[in-house]
Parts: sequence; structure tokens; C-alpha cells
Amino acid sequence: MRIKTFTLNTRQEAMVKFTREVLTLYKVEITGPRAETDYDQLSVVHRRLPDQDGLPRLQTIVWLFDAQGNMQRYERDDIGQRDERPRAALHRIAKLNFYRVFVEELGFPSAPWGVLHGVRPTKIVHRWLRAGFTPAQASARLQSVYDCSREKAELIVPMAVRQLPFLAQGKKDMVSIYVGIPFCLTRCLYCSFPANILPGEKQLQHFMQIWQKDLEAAAAAVARYHLRVQNIYIGGGTPTSLPDAVFADMLDRVYNAFYGPDCVEFTVEAGRPDSMSPAKIAAMAAHKVTRVSVNPQTMQERTLHLIGRQHTPEQVVTMYHALREAGIPHINMDLILGLPGETAADVADTMAKVVALGPDDITLHALAIKRGSRLKLIMQEKHVDLPGDAETRRMSEVALHAVHEAGLQPYYLYRQGYMSGDLENIGCARPGAEGMYNIQIMEEHQTIIGIGGAAATKVVDPETMVMQSTFNAKDLTTYLREIDTYIAKRDALLARAYQKTLA
Repeated sequence: MRIKTFTLNTRQEAMVKFTREVLTLYKVEITGPRAETDYDQLSVVHRRLPDQDGLPRLQTIVWLFDAQGNMQRYERDDIGQRDERPRAALHRIAKLNFYRVFVEELGFPSAPWGVLHGVRPTKIVHRWLRAGFTPAQASARLQSVYDCSREKAELIVPMAVRQLPFLAQGKKDMVSIYVGIPFCLTRCLYCSFPANILPGEKQLQHFMQIWQKDLEAAAAAVARYHLRVQNIYIGGGTPTSLPDAVFADMLDRVYNAFYGPDCVEFTVEAGRPDSMSPAKIAAMAAHKVTRVSVNPQTMQERTLHLIGRQHTPEQVVTMYHALREAGIPHINMDLILGLPGETAADVADTMAKVVALGPDDITLHALAIKRGSRLKLIMQEKHVDLPGDAETRRMSEVALHAVHEAGLQPYYLYRQGYMSGDLENIGCARPGAEGMYNIQIMEEHQTIIGIGGAAATKVVDPETMVMQSTFNAKDLTTYLREIDTYIAKRDALLARAYQKTLA
């Protein structure tokens, strides 16, 4: 739908956000006065009505005006739930009302997730389960108050239940460590992550000196508050883009700082075969790395070339077997659905090749085209053939069928903005090979201490379970210059949560 102007009767940030999420979902384009459009104006009014039975009630009125002055008027209203905070209820209803006008009046298709927003939808299910909901009640409520499809509800409710024993393993003094190495050998076409092309020796040496200061400060905090490290995750960027000697030294420092008897998972993102070497594999094996991510993204060679990957599918297979031969216990493989030029048939071929290798964990990502990606910039300049939403959803069906047939079960999920097909990123593992760090970072039940470029620290108070965050700069120059500031902010959050445990 193309419209010349759009009006909303409130400037309240949340109301604006949720209303515009529906416009984005249905690709409503606001063109300005000179373009050819379907309607001259779309106007939305959200109006609070008197409470009903003590529950907040909101009415939404939508007007559409065409070039001839004809008007269409639609109206919806709904009430909150007993256990909802009134403000949250009003925000949800505003989005739900507006969404239902598009689906029920304007003929747009239902969205798989309805109006269920946020990165971590399973957190809502966990809250309901703690409140005494049965899984069946949680599934029904997702469908009724969020217009979530039955398929998605029946995906995330069993997933949330499956996560419970993993979350129960975390004790109040347990934390995870995230180490960010913000370098890659090349930048993929779709990438919007804060990664940099690997610098020369002098610049890299300077980064590693600052990074070591960051690491030592984090290790001192862990010791100060007598914290136990459950998981270590080295990500990026592509950590294995470091030269062999630098990578081995980095791994050694992380191991000596944090590895101990409580560590159940030590993960390294190896990314792609052009960053791998026998020396790096040997270093990971020697330092008891338990999990390595091999991320082919696709096994279609023409797509790899298009997105800027300097390797072949055959090299992915070689890398996988080398890691297995080195005795790495768990291997994860990441794939992306919705890549340019691909079809569901291409995804079926990729899945057949990946499943044949026997990875312990396959993560299916839906392409998210962010403003910072080169793909987004190129799309603005020239045509790039991306699969439509319907084709991307077929890709997801094909991929999920393949992992199910291989005996892998979904165990964590997260969503991003601008995702193809209104889909999600979903991790599937064979029973017993679930990634503990993946569950902890998504469900936000545990403190994650971040070290390195663009790393985030998320501190969960062990008594109140309230989370507070601080972020290292995405810009590498700023991180290097302001390292003392970032260390101080992290120390302050940790002191606020754990100082009282020393008493």
C-alpha cells in the first residue's frame, strides 16, 4: 500500500513505535504528496475508553481517504488482561487493533507472529508458566491476545518448557563470559554487525593490549565477588580471523582467566573455512573448547560468491571434518534463509548437504536487512533479487522439516527487525547438545560479562532478577580510546548487584 500522508493522534513513543511496526509489517510506503498512491491519507486515532470491569480499554479508529475524497472508516477496541500492567496492555491493544483492521478489513494476510513483538518471545511464556499457566493455556493465550498463529504458539511453548531444566542449573553466583573479537577477513554483503576488516600487525597489537586490560579487569571482578563461570563464548566478528599466534594467545588468556570446574561450555565462533588453520584447531582442542560454530550460511557456491564469502561448500565440509577429527565435542552450523537469488529448492539442497555431515546444532537465521548492511545500500542503487516473504516462509518450512527428520529439536529462538517473511532465528539441536549460553543470553536469567569490542554486559541482580546493561562501543576507535570508561561502567553494575553478597 502506498499513501501520501500518515497521521497519528499521539506522540507517545511506545504508541508511535507499535503503530509503525504494523506499517512496516505490511510494507506501507509513505511517499509524500507528489507520487502515485493508493490513498491520499491514512489517519489513526488511539483513544482510551473507560475501564471495563477494572480492565483498561482502548479504541482505535482508522480513516483512509482516496484522491476523490472518499472516506473509509474502521474501528476496533479491546480490553486488557487481569495480569497485564495497564500501560503494557494499552500498548498491546493499540497494535492489535490496528493490525486487525489490516487483516479483517483491508484483506492483508495474517502475520505468523501476529502482534507478538520483541526479540525474545519465549520470555512471555516463561512468565506465564511461573504464574501457573499450563502449556496448553499459554499456547491458547498467545493465539487469543496476540493473534499469534497456532504454528508459532506450538513452536515456542514446548521450547520454553524444554528450556526450564537448563535455566534451573544456573545458580545465583554463576555467570557467563562473552568475549568480542570484532574482526573479519572480509565483510559479507548482508552484514550489519560491528565488525572490522582485520588490521595490520601494529594496529592489531594495539587492540590486543587494550583487550587484555579489559579482560584482566573482568577477571578481577569475577574473583572479587567469588563468581563461578558456567559458560564462555568467544564471538565477533570472526575470532578465527586472527593470525594463528594471536589467536592461540587470546585463547590462552581467556582460558586462564575464566575456565574452571564449573565451566560446562566453552564456545568459539569459527565462522568460515578461509579463517581456519590446523594450528587454530589444535589450540581450541588444547584449551578444552567444547563447541565450535561453523557458519556456511548456504551450500550454494554462486550465493557464497554473491554475498562476499571467499570459500566453497567443499571447504566447509573439509573444515567440519577437521574439527571432528580434533575431538571437538559439539559443532554448530549457521544457515541463512532468504539470501539473494535463492529458492526453497536451494535451501533443500543446502539442508541435505549440511544434515549429511551430522552437526549437533543447526541454527536457521532469516535474512534481516539492516540499514548498515552493504546489501541495503546496494538495494537502494540497483535491483537485487531477494526472495519474497512467501518464498522465504517456504524455505523455513523446508529447513525445519529437514532438521526434524534429522532428530534435532528447536531449543532457542530470537527475532529481529526487518526479517524476511516475518520469521525468526531458531536454534535446533540433538537432545543433549543444546547450547547453554544460547539459552542464557536469550532468556536473560543470568549475568553475562562482556569483554572486547562491541561487547555487552548484562547484569542480573541475583536477588531481584532485575537486569541492567552496559555496552562497549561498536566503533573500534572509541572502544580503544575510552576503555577505562567502559571498565568502570561494567564494574559499577557488578558492584551494585554483587557487593551485598560479600557481607
